[in-house]
Amino acid sequence: MKVILKADVKGSGKAGDLINVSDGYARNFLFPKNLAVPADKGAMNDLKNKEAAAEHHKQVEVDEAKALAAKLEGKSVTVKAKAGQGGRLFGSITAKEIAAALQAEFGIQVEKRRIEVSEIKAFGSYSATVKVYSGITAKITVVVTE
Repeated sequence: MKVILKADVKGSGKAGDLINVSDGYARNFLFPKNLAVPADKGAMNDLKNKEAAAEHHKQVEVDEAKALAAKLEGKSVTVKAKAGQGGRLFGSITAKEIAAALQAEFGIQVEKRRIEVSEIKAFGSYSATVKVYSGITAKITVVVTE
């Protein structure tokens, strides 16, 4: 008997999977616990619609990520910091400060966890990578001034 799982079932599959199980397993375990529904025409149509909607939402996210990456690519963000003698900073410039500078200068909100930057402990220009989405990155320049 073909059924569509409504929830994850250990050893059988994940929610939304179309699986083939024995009649007794379906009638005595899956249906009474509301873990699955029979794979009739209506349920199959619902499954196809949900998969199409999920694919559409994923494509929209990817398109938005590409647009954000294009907007960020090549940007130069300026971060002000205090320094001691010899131009060495008090502390270092972190991803949190870079994210705040991106928000202030360009109005682009990026999570600090998505910014990869080497250790910045002196004035100058540095390269940073912003991971916008899985497989989509943008390179920015961080300029540290006094």
